[in-house]
Amino acid sequence: MRRIREMMRLRASATMSDRAIAQQIGVARSTLTDYLERLTAAGLSWPLPENLTDAEIEQRLFSRAGVKSGARRRAEPDWAALVRELRRPGVTLSLLWEEYRQDHGDGYGYSRFCELYREFECRLSPTMRQHHVAGDKLFVDYSGKRLPIVDPATGMLREAELFIAVLGASNYTYAEASWTQTLPDWLGAHVRLFEAIGGVPRLLVPDNLKSGVHKASFYDPEINRSYAKLAAHYGIGVVPARPRRPRDKAKVEAGVRFAQTYILGRLRNRPLFSLAEANTAIREVLERLNDHPMRRVGVSRQDLLRQIEQPALQPLPATPYEFAEWMLARVGQDYHVAIQGFHYSVPHALIREQVDVRVTARTVEIFHRGGRVAAHARQAAGDRHGTDPAHMPGAHRRYAEGTPERVLDEAKAIGPNTEGLITAILAQSRHPEQGTRACLGVLRLFRGANRERAEPVSARALEIGAVGYRSIASILAHKLDRPATPRDGDTTPLLHANIRGSGYFH
Repeated sequence: MRRIREMMRLRASATMSDRAIAQQIGVARSTLTDYLERLTAAGLSWPLPENLTDAEIEQRLFSRAGVKSGARRRAEPDWAALVRELRRPGVTLSLLWEEYRQDHGDGYGYSRFCELYREFECRLSPTMRQHHVAGDKLFVDYSGKRLPIVDPATGMLREAELFIAVLGASNYTYAEASWTQTLPDWLGAHVRLFEAIGGVPRLLVPDNLKSGVHKASFYDPEINRSYAKLAAHYGIGVVPARPRRPRDKAKVEAGVRFAQTYILGRLRNRPLFSLAEANTAIREVLERLNDHPMRRVGVSRQDLLRQIEQPALQPLPATPYEFAEWMLARVGQDYHVAIQGFHYSVPHALIREQVDVRVTARTVEIFHRGGRVAAHARQAAGDRHGTDPAHMPGAHRRYAEGTPERVLDEAKAIGPNTEGLITAILAQSRHPEQGTRACLGVLRLFRGANRERAEPVSARALEIGAVGYRSIASILAHKLDRPATPRDGDTTPLLHANIRGSGYFH
């Protein structure tokens, strides 16, 4: 229209030939002649009325006679339905056009069909312009704005983080509040998200927060180990968005805007006093959001989730993922590793070795070169050392086992005489540690003798009151626990003036 206006002005000035005017405005001589004929037929001349717009000039010059402007003479498909169908796996515009022509034999050709579809697509909201296959991608992120929660005890405000997830094809939106963006909250939100949508998509597209990505890179991002374990548990791939490229996750960016306006806006005047109460309120608002029909598409996000997303999602595993935090640790000289203020033992042969530690809510597992070498119940209070006796060197284990209760149990297993001997040794010791060490020595002596030998020795020691370590060792060495036997063939009693009988003693 700009060229036509310039052509009319130059021709009205009568200073240039038609050929020169055509060269001036950059059109062919035949095109100039066509424009002049159309202007004459439309009754337009220079100067044009000031209120005549370019759209009106185009309509008067180029619209077909008898055809109303903007009207289409052929049957059209339901463009909103085509948008939904195109999100199903394996569906293309070519396939949809073939089905359209089967129902409407005199319908539009393929090129015009695609042109009209693109025109309709351009009128959709920005969150629906991208083409996403059902069950393919799930976009996750945290909102930059937080949800205020009132502490009922103090009345102070505490701000909670808002986790947002959006499915690519259906735009189904999930949100929940958590106190932090740390790894437990991040992974726990994913587990509840998968349960809410009833399946697992093919890919996760997170932002580059530290709980998900250790090192951001377009070509080789380093995924957090716990996050990678969650992905492996659910059989899902993780493809982080490029740093400072919000278009890579436009879905969740739009979802964040929805959260800030739809969720935060509607809850701004509603006092919330706990995280559970906040999540209940968020679920109520999300139900309204997901059940509301989307503009121009004609169906709700919940309907799209049920119709096209869930059939394409992978099934959930039999058990949900249990949060586990992985960390590196170095085994100390005392064959323990320090984990969150507590010390857990490993086999003593691994002293000074680097190990991998997997920490869950209930257990602490320690791995070395891919193999598990220790497992402990996680401690939250009490003794700050968790030691497995099997991890200790032999000398340490024997020393650690030296308690009065342990030595008494070991003596009782040998026999009643040995139990009495150990009880006597413990009773005559001023300090339990001294008695225990003496008992350990005695029991060590008995390890080389069987039960039939240990019991007579113990009885003899109790009989003569020899309850010291050296005395018992002497009884064993000289076989003093055995009664003296007379010499063979000699039954004559031994008589001597210096030998006094029992009557001598009163």
